[in-house]
Amino acid sequence: MLTSLIALAALSLHAAGLFAAMHAVMHTRTPQGALAWALGLVLVPYFTLVPYLFLGASRFHGYVHLKRLRHRTRERQAAAHDWPERGTYLQRHAPLPSCSRYAAIGNMLGAHFHGGHRLRLLVDGAATFEAILGAIAGAEHYVLVQFFIFHDDALGRRVQQALLERAAAGVAVCVLYDGIGSHDLPRHYVEALRAGGVRIHPFATRRWRNRFQLNFRNHRKVVVVDGWRGFVGGLNVGDEYLGSRPPLSPWRDTHLELQGPGVADLQQSFAVDWYWVTGERPPFRPPREGAGEASTLIAATGPADLQESASLLFVTAIHAARERLWLTTPYFVPDQAVMAALQLAVLRGVDVRVLLPARPDHRTVFLASTLHAYDAVRAGIRVFRYRPGFLHQKVLLADHDTAMVGSMNLDNRSFRLNFEIAAFSVERAFAAEVAAMLEADFALADPVGRDEYRGAPYLKRLAMHVARLFGPIL
Repeated sequence: MLTSLIALAALSLHAAGLFAAMHAVMHTRTPQGALAWALGLVLVPYFTLVPYLFLGASRFHGYVHLKRLRHRTRERQAAAHDWPERGTYLQRHAPLPSCSRYAAIGNMLGAHFHGGHRLRLLVDGAATFEAILGAIAGAEHYVLVQFFIFHDDALGRRVQQALLERAAAGVAVCVLYDGIGSHDLPRHYVEALRAGGVRIHPFATRRWRNRFQLNFRNHRKVVVVDGWRGFVGGLNVGDEYLGSRPPLSPWRDTHLELQGPGVADLQQSFAVDWYWVTGERPPFRPPREGAGEASTLIAATGPADLQESASLLFVTAIHAARERLWLTTPYFVPDQAVMAALQLAVLRGVDVRVLLPARPDHRTVFLASTLHAYDAVRAGIRVFRYRPGFLHQKVLLADHDTAMVGSMNLDNRSFRLNFEIAAFSVERAFAAEVAAMLEADFALADPVGRDEYRGAPYLKRLAMHVARLFGPIL
């Protein structure tokens, strides 16, 4: 009897694995991923069925429907994005002509470059949160806050207190955090904010088709104050982002404050995420008159996009570079399209550099990244490892006029699975400021040679190759 039950259970698992394999073949984005899932589900469903349930989906279906509905319904879009003088306002802030070489990015995302931005580069956590907390303290109408991670530590409590103070003053405060990224955030932290009048919610998959998914994380970091001050970049809310947690300290990161038309686009990104979670619209006020010279496009990407938009954004920017292309990322696990674009840039004579951390925060990702770094060095790309502490910044510098600061890593999770956001800006003065920052970083970095891989013990090199197999879900 027991043997029959075991045989029936095994047969049921193999049948379920077969159906799941058919689903994987039909819906997995890449042939390599489809083949890997299908083989695993058919041959060893005992080990792959549960991971496929949590990691197998490639589209955030409910969110896709919401985006399509938003595009069809003018009223929803207007409530979050338009205002009566929007057309004349944007006419006064036309983008620089040199933005035209990035037209494919705007066409893909349905976004636009706008001129008239004042940009402020925020280097590291102290400068970033001094600026953000200062802006929150001066809020008169509303504050929109979105981070991947909130921690209940010293910085987390400072942010909590700042939000509670503004809510007590009658300011509308809306907060989004990622349910997986902030998995260890205690309930009392959230309840204290709610009790103080803050509207706070986790970003969760929520709909039944995505209920079990660990993918589709909202990795965006957005703060908007009163509709005219916006912040975007790589930092989350936690003491480690101030460099207070060894062994990764000092923590190296970059954020950006912008004022100008792009703040409306930051609000639009937040509004869609907020509507997905709450079914309501957050407050909105139009941005103030632009007071700078930079042209900026807000690039909001994610698994609801028809294309793999984050990957294509990098490919477009890399192909447009003619003299210089510098990238910084904590996780260097590029897909084939991005790696090919980097190789072609080297062949065009472009100065291509990639700055990576010397210390790992995720061992498996670090192993895979080391193998990709070896491939990059063999292709003529100059790769460096930042010595002082963990490097978490996500910055792109192209030629002498273009810079991007945001939340996007150079890995499959950012390219295809996470909701991400970045400010893509064209202005020579701002690009020069970013270049000076990166030159200081490179001065504290060691070049990576082929011996980093070749000189490693055999078992470690084997581990690198095994880790790279998991690139699609790292």
